[in-house]
Amino acid sequence: MATILIVEDNEMNMDMLSRRLSRRGYEIIAATDGEQGIELAIKQLPDLILMDMSLPIINGWDATRKIKQHQPTSHIPVIALTAHAMESDRQEALSAGCNDYDTKPIEIERLLGKIAALLK
Repeated sequence: MATILIVEDNEMNMDMLSRRLSRRGYEIIAATDGEQGIELAIKQLPDLILMDMSLPIINGWDATRKIKQHQPTSHIPVIALTAHAMESDRQEALSAGCNDYDTKPIEIERLLGKIAALLK
C-alpha cells in the first residue's frame, strides 16, 4: 500500500489522520513542522504528502515549494490541509505547488477520494 507523509503540528489532527489512514492500509510517516516535513520527504520519498499550511519553523507553503523544487521529490503529490477556506487560500496553495486542497475540519471520505485520485 502507499506511504503517506502527514505534516501536521496539531497532535489531535495528526492522531486522527494517522489512525484513519492506517486502518485503510496506508503506511504513515509523521512530521510536526515544515522543516521536518521537507527532510522526511527527501529521505523517505512518500507516495503522497498531506501538508498543513500553518506550521512552525517553515510554513506549509514554503515547505511545499522546497519539496517541489527538489528533483527527487518534485513528482510527489501534495494535498494542502488548512482551516483557511477562502478561494484565495486555495489558489495560494495551488500556486505553491500543491496538487489539491482540502479544508479543516477534515471530512475523511472526501479526503480519501482526493488521495485515491492522486495516487492513480
